[in-house]
Amino acid sequence: MEIVRSFRAQDRPVQILLINDLTIFLSFFMLFPYLATYLTDTLGFPAWLVGIILGLRVFCQQGLTILGGTLGDHLGYKPVIIAGLLLRTVGFLLFGITSSLPGVLLAAMLSGLAGALFSPTLRAYLAAETPSRRAEVFALDNVFSQTGTLVGPLVGVALLGFSFQLVCLSSAAVFFLLAIVQLVYLTPRGGGGQGVASVFESWREVFANRTFILYSLSMLGFFTLFNQIYIGLPLEVRRLTGSDHLVGAIFLISSTMTILGQIRVTRYIQRRWGEARPLPWGVLLMGLAFLPTLLGSLFLPVDGSGPVAAVVNVSPVLATTILLTGGLLIVRPFQMALIPLLAGDRLLGTYTGVFWMWSGIGATIGNTVSGLAFDAQRTAGLTALPWFLMVSLGTLSALAVGLVTRGERFAGAVSRGEAPAGAPTAPESREFRTTRRS
Repeated sequence: MEIVRSFRAQDRPVQILLINDLTIFLSFFMLFPYLATYLTDTLGFPAWLVGIILGLRVFCQQGLTILGGTLGDHLGYKPVIIAGLLLRTVGFLLFGITSSLPGVLLAAMLSGLAGALFSPTLRAYLAAETPSRRAEVFALDNVFSQTGTLVGPLVGVALLGFSFQLVCLSSAAVFFLLAIVQLVYLTPRGGGGQGVASVFESWREVFANRTFILYSLSMLGFFTLFNQIYIGLPLEVRRLTGSDHLVGAIFLISSTMTILGQIRVTRYIQRRWGEARPLPWGVLLMGLAFLPTLLGSLFLPVDGSGPVAAVVNVSPVLATTILLTGGLLIVRPFQMALIPLLAGDRLLGTYTGVFWMWSGIGATIGNTVSGLAFDAQRTAGLTALPWFLMVSLGTLSALAVGLVTRGERFAGAVSRGEAPAGAPTAPESREFRTTRRS
């Protein structure tokens, strides 16, 4: 009911964008969990080539978000969101109708470019539309996206019983319908360059914002920690149990905690500590979350094939999942809500795009290093090495985030909390107005 009340309190464009994000994640996870198996088993591509294809999609999305965000600032958020949805439609259609390597590569590139267009512009639109309640709106957005992440694979596996092509066509059809909905119901936002003459001037302004760049860099470790839900923890479950049967419990726990707890956690933290102060503590919790897995890796697995042995073996991983998700609930809404503050409410698309571009770089570097650690775990028997790295990374990242957010530009975010959706907001103090303008 809290989610329903918060959703109903939003303006119509925000409601449309939240449903949009839910459906985007649902449609994406209908297809992508099964794409690698399709490419290897059905099309016969070698595993290394599949890795290149999937990596190309991630590169096109994360590496080009700066382009999508900047186009939103200059052309308007609505047309760029629609263009991204239509590109994703074409990309997913290609996955279903082509079996050649050039066609699959083109599908991967278009799918990634589509995300680079609509992902930063959608969040810039949310930030522009809700200046007085951004943290709660981004918390609500996290709930909707996690709902799509949870439901999408279930829909996909049901359609997979008929054919993989039906999965692709259904997902593409959903993206096409979303584009029509945005065209009809979404009101214009952004555009005009916001006083900046060219794209390059937009980039020059953003990269000259030293506080924003330091903030973005300080958050790089967060994305590596977050990605372990999808990479490291499933690998540990497989090492401990010899199968993937219990991997789904990780995603179920994380998504359920987010759906049930995100709004309540965000409101509570915001009332007590504001927006910036919780960030380093949330990142630190994410790093310390890997301590149960680190300790368990020294003694587990225990011998046995029954359910008791399986529960004992995976219990440290499940404890890590709970703590890691708790850190995510603290960090994610405030992480995004602080970007407009540092941007001075200008060029929100460009700032968001640059932030997500850095996140892609950080995740790539972090996942490469953690991948080497997992290789050492497997070949040299260093079972605790990946988790020691995660604890160390979380601690160092928390220290970096804490140092950056102590700066003067964050003073207003530390001392204030936004009002819950639908509640009257207090007038800003002269000191905060001055801080935000600076």
